Amino acid sequence: MTNIVKVKTGSKFEEIASYSRLVAVDNWIFVSNTAGRNPDTKLIDEDVSEQLRQVFANIEAALLSAESGLTDIIAVKIFIQNPADTDTVMGLFGEKMHGIDPAITVTCPPLGSEVYKVELEVTAYRGAGNLPVTRINTAKD
Repeated sequence: MTNIVKVKTGSKFEEIASYSRLVAVDNWIFVSNTAGRNPDTKLIDEDVSEQLRQVFANIEAALLSAESGLTDIIAVKIFIQNPADTDTVMGLFGEKMHGIDPAITVTCPPLGSEVYKVELEVTAYRGAGNLPVTRINTAKD
């Protein structure tokens, strides 16, 4: 029988819009677009790097609640409010996800509020971080 788990974090936005931070269907895990709001203080730092660090912390906490972690991430959608922040976001993202190497999509649409500078949506597969990986490089020398 398929098991579905829905995780809420107490965000007022989850209640207003009736969504879950994370939905797991068996080993597939889908994490909603996540901003850098500190869940304890409810504040968002003005610095894009600090927001991204908080985004990762929020996602990691959600994944942990589903017995998963960052190493299980297989795909990410990155939403950057200001295209000028792309290099900063991608540099920090690369440091955090080094060796995990998920598929990514990067876009610069308007976000739900100007306070949000970066948001991530992730798909994970529970246990993927422990599976063997075949790496193929199609680049021509």
